[in-house]
Amino acid sequence: MFRVPGRGTGEAWRGIWKRTDFGENEAPQMRHRAMQHLSAEDLDGIAREFDAIHREVRADLGDVDAAHIRRVITIQRGLDTGGRALLLFSRFPPAFVGGTLLLSVSKILDNIEIGHNIMHGQWDWMRDPKIHSSKWEWDAVSPAKTWKTAHNYHHHTFTNVVGKDRDLGYSALRVHADQPWHPVYLTQPIYAIGMAASFEWGIALYDIDLGGVRDGTKEWSEAKTDLMAFGRKAWRQIGKDYVLFPLLAGRSARKSTLLGFVLANVVRNVWTQIITFCGHLPDGAETFTQEQYENESRGGRYVRQLLGSCNLDGSRLFHVMTGHLSYQIEHHLFPGLPSNRYPEIAPRVRAVCERYGLPYSSGRLGRQYLSATKKIVRFAFPTGGSGAVDRVDDDHTSSTRSRPRILATSSSAGAGSAG
Repeated sequence: MFRVPGRGTGEAWRGIWKRTDFGENEAPQMRHRAMQHLSAEDLDGIAREFDAIHREVRADLGDVDAAHIRRVITIQRGLDTGGRALLLFSRFPPAFVGGTLLLSVSKILDNIEIGHNIMHGQWDWMRDPKIHSSKWEWDAVSPAKTWKTAHNYHHHTFTNVVGKDRDLGYSALRVHADQPWHPVYLTQPIYAIGMAASFEWGIALYDIDLGGVRDGTKEWSEAKTDLMAFGRKAWRQIGKDYVLFPLLAGRSARKSTLLGFVLANVVRNVWTQIITFCGHLPDGAETFTQEQYENESRGGRYVRQLLGSCNLDGSRLFHVMTGHLSYQIEHHLFPGLPSNRYPEIAPRVRAVCERYGLPYSSGRLGRQYLSATKKIVRFAFPTGGSGAVDRVDDDHTSSTRSRPRILATSSSAGAGSAG
C-alpha cells in the first residue's frame, strides 16, 4: 500500500512553498482592501488552518490516489491510440469525426489532468519514475523544464502580482488598468482568438522569456538553451502529428488525416485557453502590488492565492476535463496535492473563507469565461474600466474588521459539490 514518506519532491513544493522571507509586520493598511479587516492573529489562524489541511490530506494519500492517475493515463493512451488509428482511415467520414474527437479528448487529458499535474509534483510521493515531475514530458510543444520554471515557480510564486506575474495577460493582453496602454491593444479582442487556436505555441515561446533577455533579467545563453529545447520539441511534435501519420494514411486520406490532427490540436488549445483564462481573469480575481507581496505574511500569502483565483462549477467529468483547474483556488493554495483531492478540500476552504469574511469566487463556465472576455475587451481601450490594482492607502487608519463575515460567491452552486 502506498503511504507518503514525507514532503514531496515536486517542483510546486520547491517553488511557492520554499519562501521564508515573509513580512513580519504586515500592517492592515499595507494589505489588499479585501483583507484589511483581518488582524495579524486572523492571518496566522488562516495559515494554521490551511497548513493543517495540507498535512492531513498529504498524510492520507495512498492507493486510491495512485489508482486515479494510473487510470486516467490508461484511458488517455487508449483514446490517443484509437484516435490516431481511426484517422488513418479518415477518408471515411465516421472515422474522421470519431478519430478527431478521440484525439481531441486525449490531448486535453494529457495536457491538463495528467501533464500539468504530474509536472507540479503532485504524484512524486508515489516514487514511480514513470509518473514523476522530473521525468514526465507531455504532448505539447513546450519543453517540460522550461514550462515548469515559468509556471510552477514564477506564476505560482507571484500569482496576480502586477509586474511580477507574467501570466497576467501573457505579455500580450492588457487585462488590468495599471498595465500601460498601447494602440496595439485595440486589436486584442481579435488576436485573442488567434491566441486561443495556437495557445500551446504561444505559451512555449512565452515561457522562454525573450523579453527578459532584453531587460537584462535573463542571460542570452539560458534563452538560447531554451530556444534549442523548444526547437527540438516542436520538430518532434510536427513530425509526429503533421508528417508521420498523414504519410501512414496513404495518398487517399493524407489531407483529411492532416486536417484531423490540426483540428484536434486546435480543440485542445482552445479548451486549455478557456480553462486557463477562467482561473485568474474573471471579475472576482484580485490583483496585487509588489509592495503588498513583499510585506505579506505566510497567512497573507495564502489569502493572496485565494483572492487571485476563481473556480468553475460543474460535474465530476467536467472537473476531470479541466484537469481539476476548475478548482483553481484549491490548486493555488495546495499546488503539490493531487488534483483528485481538490473536490474534498473545497468545502473546507469555503468554511475558512466564511469564518474570516473572505470572498470565494466560483461560477459556471459560461459566466466566468464571459466575464474574462469582457475584461479583455474593456482593457483594450485606454479608459479600461475601474479595475485598477489595489493600492496601499497611506491615509488609511480605520479598520474594516467589523465587516460582516459572510461567504461571497458568484454562484449558489458549490465548487465542491461535484466529484
